[in-house]
Amino acid sequence: MPGVSTSATAASPGTAQEPPAPFTPAEVARRRGLVADLAAERGLDAVVVYGANRAGSAVPWLTGWPVTREAVLVMRPAREPVLLVGFANHVPNAQRLAVGCEVRPCGEHPTETVTDLLGPAARLGVVGALPGALWRGLGRCGDVVELDGDFARLRRVKSEEERSHLRWAAHLTDRSAAALVEAATPGASELELVAEVEATYAGTGAANHIHYVAATTMADPDRCAPAQWPTDRRLEPGSVVVFELSTTWGVDYPGQLLRTVTVESDPTDLYRDLHSVASDVHDAIVAALRPGARPAELLAAADRVRSAGFVTVDDLVHGFGGGYLPPVLHQRADPRGAHLEPLAQGMTLVVQPNVCTPDRQAGVQTGELYEITADGSRSMHAFPRGMLRGGDVL
Repeated sequence: MPGVSTSATAASPGTAQEPPAPFTPAEVARRRGLVADLAAERGLDAVVVYGANRAGSAVPWLTGWPVTREAVLVMRPAREPVLLVGFANHVPNAQRLAVGCEVRPCGEHPTETVTDLLGPAARLGVVGALPGALWRGLGRCGDVVELDGDFARLRRVKSEEERSHLRWAAHLTDRSAAALVEAATPGASELELVAEVEATYAGTGAANHIHYVAATTMADPDRCAPAQWPTDRRLEPGSVVVFELSTTWGVDYPGQLLRTVTVESDPTDLYRDLHSVASDVHDAIVAALRPGARPAELLAAADRVRSAGFVTVDDLVHGFGGGYLPPVLHQRADPRGAHLEPLAQGMTLVVQPNVCTPDRQAGVQTGELYEITADGSRSMHAFPRGMLRGGDVL
Protein backbone atom coordinates (compact mmCIF):
# COMPACT_ATOMS: atom_id res chain seq x y z
CA MET A 1 0.00 0.00 0.00
CA PRO A 2 1.73 3.22 -1.10
CA GLY A 3 2.69 5.59 1.70
CA VAL A 4 1.80 3.15 4.46
CA SER A 5 4.28 1.08 6.43
CA THR A 6 3.25 -1.89 8.55
CA SER A 7 6.51 -3.83 8.77
CA ALA A 8 8.09 -4.18 12.20
CA THR A 9 11.56 -2.82 12.77
CA ALA A 10 14.30 -4.87 14.34
CA ALA A 11 15.08 -4.14 17.97
CA SER A 12 17.79 -1.51 18.29
CA PRO A 13 20.84 -2.12 20.49
CA GLY A 14 19.24 0.09 23.13
CA THR A 15 15.94 -1.83 23.29
CA ALA A 16 15.19 -3.45 26.66
CA GLN A 17 14.09 -7.08 26.81
CA GLU A 18 13.27 -7.39 30.52
CA PRO A 19 12.41 -5.05 33.41
CA PRO A 20 15.39 -3.23 34.90
CA ALA A 21 16.46 -3.64 38.51
CA PRO A 22 15.46 -0.92 41.00
CA PHE A 23 17.82 2.01 41.28
CA THR A 24 20.83 1.15 43.42
CA PRO A 25 21.93 3.08 46.53
CA ALA A 26 24.94 4.21 44.51
CA GLU A 27 22.64 5.78 41.91
CA VAL A 28 20.67 7.64 44.59
CA ALA A 29 23.95 8.81 46.17
CA ARG A 30 25.13 10.04 42.76
CA ARG A 31 22.04 12.20 42.38
CA ARG A 32 22.26 13.67 45.85
CA GLY A 33 25.95 14.32 45.32
CA LEU A 34 25.12 16.43 42.27
CA VAL A 35 22.72 18.52 44.35
CA ALA A 36 25.25 18.81 47.20
CA ASP A 37 27.87 20.03 44.75
CA LEU A 38 25.42 22.57 43.35
CA ALA A 39 24.58 23.78 46.87
CA ALA A 40 28.27 24.19 47.70
CA GLU A 41 28.89 26.05 44.45
CA ARG A 42 26.05 28.48 45.18
CA GLY A 43 26.94 28.87 48.88
CA LEU A 44 23.68 27.36 50.17
CA ASP A 45 22.93 26.21 53.71
CA ALA A 46 20.05 23.99 52.58
CA VAL A 47 18.07 22.96 49.53
CA VAL A 48 14.29 22.63 49.69
CA VAL A 49 12.62 20.50 47.00
CA TYR A 50 8.84 20.64 46.52
CA GLY A 51 6.17 18.61 44.74
CA ALA A 52 2.38 18.39 44.98
CA ASN A 53 -0.59 16.61 43.45
CA ARG A 54 1.58 14.00 41.70
CA ALA A 55 3.53 16.71 39.90
CA GLY A 56 7.21 17.51 39.97
CA SER A 57 9.90 14.90 39.36
CA ALA A 58 12.61 16.28 41.65
CA VAL A 59 11.35 14.69 44.88
CA PRO A 60 11.04 11.20 43.33
CA TRP A 61 14.45 11.54 41.66
CA LEU A 62 16.11 12.26 45.00
CA THR A 63 14.09 9.93 47.24
CA GLY A 64 12.15 7.31 45.27
CA TRP A 65 8.85 8.59 46.72
CA PRO A 66 6.21 9.42 44.07
CA VAL A 67 4.63 12.70 45.14
CA THR A 68 1.01 12.29 46.18
CA ARG A 69 -0.75 15.20 47.90
CA GLU A 70 2.33 17.16 48.95
CA ALA A 71 6.00 16.45 49.63
CA VAL A 72 8.89 18.64 50.76
CA LEU A 73 12.47 17.37 50.83
CA VAL A 74 14.95 19.27 53.00
CA MET A 75 18.62 18.63 52.19
CA ARG A 76 21.41 20.05 54.38
CA PRO A 77 25.15 19.42 54.24
CA ALA A 78 26.38 16.42 56.26
CA ARG A 79 22.84 15.55 57.43
CA GLU A 80 20.37 12.88 56.41
CA PRO A 81 17.68 14.36 54.12
CA VAL A 82 14.25 14.82 55.66
CA LEU A 83 11.16 14.08 53.57
CA LEU A 84 7.96 15.74 54.75
CA VAL A 85 4.84 14.05 53.36
CA GLY A 86 1.35 15.46 53.13
CA PHE A 87 -1.60 13.36 54.44
CA ALA A 88 -0.64 11.34 57.50
CA ASN A 89 -1.97 8.10 55.96
CA HIS A 90 0.61 8.45 53.14
CA VAL A 91 3.54 8.52 55.56
CA PRO A 92 3.78 4.74 56.20
CA ASN A 93 4.07 3.99 52.49
CA ALA A 94 6.59 6.80 52.07
CA GLN A 95 8.68 5.33 54.88
CA ARG A 96 8.80 2.04 52.97
CA LEU A 97 9.59 3.55 49.57
CA ALA A 98 11.82 6.54 50.28
CA VAL A 99 15.54 5.73 50.12
CA GLY A 100 18.06 6.94 52.68
CA CYS A 101 16.06 9.73 54.30
CA GLU A 102 14.00 10.39 57.39
CA VAL A 103 10.26 10.57 56.63
CA ARG A 104 7.92 12.75 58.68
CA PRO A 105 4.41 14.11 58.15
CA CYS A 106 4.00 17.68 56.89
CA GLY A 107 1.52 18.29 59.68
CA GLU A 108 -1.44 20.63 59.69
CA HIS A 109 0.76 23.62 58.85
CA PRO A 110 3.42 22.55 56.31
CA THR A 111 5.14 25.94 56.12
CA GLU A 112 5.70 25.99 59.88
CA THR A 113 6.94 22.39 59.77
CA VAL A 114 9.52 23.26 57.13
CA THR A 115 10.69 26.53 58.70
CA ASP A 116 10.94 24.97 62.18
CA LEU A 117 13.11 22.22 60.70
CA LEU A 118 15.38 24.70 58.92
CA GLY A 119 15.78 27.31 61.61
CA PRO A 120 17.82 30.39 60.65
CA ALA A 121 19.81 29.99 57.43
CA ALA A 122 21.78 32.48 55.35
CA ARG A 123 20.90 31.09 51.91
CA LEU A 124 18.30 28.54 50.84
CA GLY A 125 18.01 26.93 47.40
CA VAL A 126 14.57 25.88 46.16
CA VAL A 127 13.45 23.47 43.45
CA GLY A 128 9.86 23.04 42.30
CA ALA A 129 6.61 25.03 42.18
CA LEU A 130 6.46 26.14 45.82
CA PRO A 131 3.18 27.67 47.03
CA GLY A 132 3.27 31.31 48.05
CA ALA A 133 2.99 30.61 51.77
CA LEU A 134 6.08 28.38 51.70
CA TRP A 135 8.04 30.95 49.64
CA ARG A 136 7.24 33.64 52.21
CA GLY A 137 8.10 31.33 55.10
CA LEU A 138 11.47 30.44 53.61
CA GLY A 139 12.13 34.13 53.02
CA ARG A 140 11.85 34.67 56.77
CA CYS A 141 14.52 31.98 57.31
CA GLY A 142 17.08 33.44 54.90
CA ASP A 143 17.77 34.49 51.30
CA VAL A 144 15.99 32.26 48.77
CA VAL A 145 17.76 31.17 45.56
CA GLU A 146 15.70 29.58 42.74
CA LEU A 147 17.50 26.49 41.37
CA ASP A 148 15.10 25.07 38.78
CA GLY A 149 17.32 25.93 35.81
CA ASP A 150 20.45 24.53 37.45
CA PHE A 151 18.56 21.44 38.56
CA ALA A 152 17.29 20.81 35.02
CA ARG A 153 20.89 20.85 33.80
CA LEU A 154 21.74 18.13 36.34
CA ARG A 155 18.99 15.95 34.88
CA ARG A 156 19.84 16.23 31.19
CA VAL A 157 22.53 13.53 31.04
CA LYS A 158 21.19 10.20 32.23
CA SER A 159 23.10 7.47 34.02
CA GLU A 160 23.10 3.96 32.60
CA GLU A 161 20.61 2.95 35.29
CA GLU A 162 18.26 5.73 34.21
CA ARG A 163 18.60 4.80 30.55
CA SER A 164 17.78 1.17 31.37
CA HIS A 165 14.49 2.35 32.87
CA LEU A 166 13.76 4.46 29.80
CA ARG A 167 14.49 1.55 27.45
CA TRP A 168 12.01 -0.64 29.30
CA ALA A 169 9.44 2.15 29.28
CA ALA A 170 9.99 2.51 25.52
CA HIS A 171 9.32 -1.23 25.10
CA LEU A 172 6.09 -0.91 27.07
CA THR A 173 5.11 2.16 25.04
CA ASP A 174 5.65 0.16 21.85
CA ARG A 175 3.24 -2.47 23.18
CA SER A 176 0.72 0.24 24.03
CA ALA A 177 0.98 1.70 20.54
CA ALA A 178 0.59 -1.71 18.89
CA ALA A 179 -2.65 -2.24 20.82
CA LEU A 180 -3.97 1.13 19.68
CA VAL A 181 -3.12 0.47 16.02
CA GLU A 182 -4.80 -2.95 16.10
CA ALA A 183 -7.94 -1.45 17.66
CA ALA A 184 -8.16 1.48 15.19
CA THR A 185 -10.99 0.04 13.09
CA PRO A 186 -14.38 1.44 12.07
CA GLY A 187 -16.71 1.86 15.04
CA ALA A 188 -14.02 2.21 17.69
CA SER A 189 -14.04 5.44 19.69
CA GLU A 190 -11.09 7.49 20.92
CA LEU A 191 -12.00 6.41 24.45
CA GLU A 192 -11.91 2.76 23.44
CA LEU A 193 -8.50 3.20 21.82
CA VAL A 194 -7.20 4.61 25.10
CA ALA A 195 -8.72 1.67 26.99
CA GLU A 196 -6.75 -0.72 24.75
CA VAL A 197 -3.58 1.26 25.44
CA GLU A 198 -4.02 1.08 29.20
CA ALA A 199 -4.86 -2.63 29.17
CA THR A 200 -1.38 -3.49 27.89
CA TYR A 201 0.36 -2.28 31.04
CA ALA A 202 -2.31 -2.58 33.74
CA GLY A 203 -0.96 -5.01 36.33
CA THR A 204 2.66 -4.82 35.18
CA GLY A 205 3.81 -2.06 37.52
CA ALA A 206 3.92 0.45 34.67
CA ALA A 207 1.65 3.49 34.51
CA ASN A 208 0.30 6.12 32.15
CA HIS A 209 2.38 9.22 31.57
CA ILE A 210 0.35 10.50 28.62
CA HIS A 211 -2.01 8.99 26.07
CA TYR A 212 -2.98 11.73 23.66
CA VAL A 213 -5.24 10.61 20.81
CA ALA A 214 -7.35 12.37 18.18
CA ALA A 215 -9.40 11.07 15.25
CA THR A 216 -10.82 12.92 12.27
CA THR A 217 -11.75 12.21 8.66
CA MET A 218 -9.13 12.77 6.00
CA ALA A 219 -11.78 14.14 3.64
CA ASP A 220 -12.90 16.87 6.06
CA PRO A 221 -10.35 17.09 8.86
CA ASP A 222 -10.76 19.17 12.01
CA ARG A 223 -7.92 17.88 14.22
CA CYS A 224 -4.23 18.69 13.71
CA ALA A 225 -2.71 17.21 16.87
CA PRO A 226 -3.49 14.52 19.47
CA ALA A 227 -5.94 15.61 22.15
CA GLN A 228 -5.06 15.55 25.83
CA TRP A 229 -8.59 14.39 26.64
CA PRO A 230 -10.11 11.69 24.37
CA THR A 231 -13.74 11.81 23.29
CA ASP A 232 -16.43 9.36 22.21
CA ARG A 233 -15.83 10.25 18.53
CA ARG A 234 -15.91 7.02 16.51
CA LEU A 235 -13.76 5.93 13.61
CA GLU A 236 -15.10 5.31 10.13
CA PRO A 237 -13.52 4.26 6.82
CA GLY A 238 -11.32 7.16 5.74
CA SER A 239 -10.58 8.31 9.29
CA VAL A 240 -7.08 9.11 10.46
CA VAL A 241 -5.81 8.76 14.03
CA VAL A 242 -2.84 10.70 15.40
CA PHE A 243 -1.37 9.69 18.73
CA GLU A 244 1.35 10.51 21.24
CA LEU A 245 1.87 7.81 23.86
CA SER A 246 4.16 7.53 26.86
CA THR A 247 3.96 4.54 29.16
CA THR A 248 6.16 5.10 32.21
CA TRP A 249 8.22 2.74 34.35
CA GLY A 250 8.84 4.01 37.85
CA VAL A 251 8.40 7.69 38.51
CA ASP A 252 8.74 9.82 35.38
CA TYR A 253 10.76 7.41 33.25
CA PRO A 254 8.55 7.14 30.14
CA GLY A 255 9.06 6.22 26.54
CA GLN A 256 7.44 8.42 23.90
CA LEU A 257 6.07 7.36 20.55
CA LEU A 258 4.16 9.43 17.97
CA ARG A 259 2.48 7.99 14.88
CA THR A 260 -0.29 8.47 12.32
CA VAL A 261 -2.81 5.71 11.48
CA THR A 262 -5.29 5.51 8.59
CA VAL A 263 -8.54 3.57 8.89
CA GLU A 264 -9.59 1.29 6.01
CA SER A 265 -8.10 3.73 3.52
CA ASP A 266 -4.88 4.82 1.89
CA PRO A 267 -3.74 8.30 2.93
CA THR A 268 -5.16 11.13 0.85
CA ASP A 269 -2.77 13.29 -1.14
CA LEU A 270 -2.81 15.92 1.62
CA TYR A 271 -1.95 13.45 4.35
CA ARG A 272 0.67 11.79 2.19
CA ASP A 273 2.31 15.20 1.65
CA LEU A 274 2.10 16.14 5.32
CA HIS A 275 3.67 12.87 6.38
CA SER A 276 6.37 13.00 3.74
CA VAL A 277 7.52 16.38 5.04
CA ALA A 278 7.32 15.21 8.66
CA SER A 279 9.35 12.09 7.90
CA ASP A 280 12.02 14.04 6.02
CA VAL A 281 12.34 16.54 8.88
CA HIS A 282 12.46 13.75 11.45
CA ASP A 283 15.20 11.91 9.58
CA ALA A 284 17.24 15.08 9.04
CA ILE A 285 17.10 15.96 12.74
CA VAL A 286 18.04 12.43 13.76
CA ALA A 287 20.97 12.47 11.34
CA ALA A 288 22.25 15.60 13.15
CA LEU A 289 21.99 14.14 16.66
CA ARG A 290 25.44 13.64 18.17
CA PRO A 291 27.53 14.93 21.07
CA GLY A 292 28.43 18.56 20.46
CA ALA A 293 25.53 19.25 18.07
CA ARG A 294 23.91 22.61 18.68
CA PRO A 295 20.22 23.55 18.45
CA ALA A 296 20.75 25.65 15.32
CA GLU A 297 21.80 22.50 13.45
CA LEU A 298 18.64 20.71 14.52
CA LEU A 299 16.28 23.59 13.79
CA ALA A 300 17.71 24.07 10.30
CA ALA A 301 16.34 20.65 9.38
CA ALA A 302 12.81 22.01 9.82
CA ASP A 303 13.11 24.64 7.11
CA ARG A 304 11.36 22.27 4.73
CA VAL A 305 8.12 22.62 6.72
CA ARG A 306 7.68 26.27 5.78
CA SER A 307 8.95 25.80 2.24
CA ALA A 308 6.25 23.15 1.73
CA GLY A 309 3.59 25.58 2.92
CA PHE A 310 2.98 23.85 6.25
CA VAL A 311 3.51 24.77 9.91
CA THR A 312 4.18 23.00 13.21
CA VAL A 313 2.17 23.33 16.43
CA ASP A 314 4.39 21.38 18.83
CA ASP A 315 8.03 21.31 19.79
CA LEU A 316 10.30 19.72 17.21
CA VAL A 317 12.71 18.39 19.83
CA HIS A 318 12.63 18.24 23.61
CA GLY A 319 14.65 16.60 26.34
CA PHE A 320 12.73 13.85 28.11
CA GLY A 321 13.00 11.43 30.99
CA GLY A 322 12.68 12.80 34.51
CA GLY A 323 10.89 15.85 33.22
CA TYR A 324 10.51 18.03 30.15
CA LEU A 325 14.13 19.07 29.85
CA PRO A 326 16.43 21.19 27.65
CA PRO A 327 16.77 21.46 24.79
CA VAL A 328 13.18 22.42 23.97
CA LEU A 329 13.20 23.56 20.35
CA HIS A 330 10.44 24.82 18.09
CA GLN A 331 9.98 27.12 15.15
CA ARG A 332 8.07 29.83 16.99
CA ALA A 333 10.95 31.26 19.07
CA ASP A 334 14.71 31.27 19.32
CA PRO A 335 16.20 28.97 21.98
CA ARG A 336 17.78 30.61 25.01
CA GLY A 337 19.83 29.63 28.04
CA ALA A 338 20.21 25.90 28.53
CA HIS A 339 18.30 25.31 25.29
CA LEU A 340 21.27 26.76 23.38
CA GLU A 341 23.80 24.38 24.90
CA PRO A 342 25.28 21.51 22.84
CA LEU A 343 24.08 17.92 23.14
CA ALA A 344 26.08 15.48 25.24
CA GLN A 345 26.40 11.71 25.34
CA GLY A 346 23.80 10.19 27.66
CA MET A 347 21.10 12.76 26.98
CA THR A 348 17.67 11.46 25.97
CA LEU A 349 15.31 13.47 23.83
CA VAL A 350 12.23 13.19 21.65
CA VAL A 351 12.21 14.12 17.96
CA GLN A 352 8.60 14.86 16.95
CA PRO A 353 7.84 17.04 13.91
CA ASN A 354 4.09 17.59 14.12
CA VAL A 355 3.46 18.99 10.64
CA CYS A 356 0.05 20.48 9.93
CA THR A 357 -1.81 22.79 7.58
CA PRO A 358 -1.70 26.54 8.31
CA ASP A 359 -5.38 26.51 9.32
CA ARG A 360 -4.55 23.75 11.83
CA GLN A 361 -7.33 21.50 10.59
CA ALA A 362 -5.12 18.60 9.43
CA GLY A 363 -1.87 17.29 10.83
CA VAL A 364 0.30 14.22 11.30
CA GLN A 365 2.54 12.77 13.98
CA THR A 366 5.82 10.91 13.72
CA GLY A 367 8.69 10.58 16.17
CA GLU A 368 10.08 8.86 19.23
CA LEU A 369 12.60 8.90 22.07
CA TYR A 370 16.33 8.82 21.27
CA GLU A 371 19.48 8.57 23.33
CA ILE A 372 22.69 10.38 22.38
CA THR A 373 25.54 7.91 21.96
CA ALA A 374 29.30 8.43 21.67
CA ASP A 375 29.12 8.98 17.91
CA GLY A 376 25.48 9.76 17.13
CA SER A 377 22.14 8.56 18.45
CA ARG A 378 19.85 5.57 18.53
CA SER A 379 16.15 5.10 19.09
CA MET A 380 14.99 3.64 22.36
CA HIS A 381 12.01 2.13 20.52
CA ALA A 382 11.53 -0.79 18.15
CA PHE A 383 8.30 0.14 16.40
CA PRO A 384 7.32 0.43 12.73
CA ARG A 385 8.03 3.75 11.07
CA GLY A 386 5.87 5.54 8.55
CA MET A 387 2.10 5.83 8.33
CA LEU A 388 0.33 2.79 9.75
CA ARG A 389 -2.92 1.02 8.87
CA GLY A 390 -5.55 0.54 11.56
CA GLY A 391 -6.41 -3.06 12.35
CA ASP A 392 -2.93 -4.40 11.58
CA VAL A 393 -1.21 -6.59 14.14
CA LEU A 394 2.32 -5.26 14.76
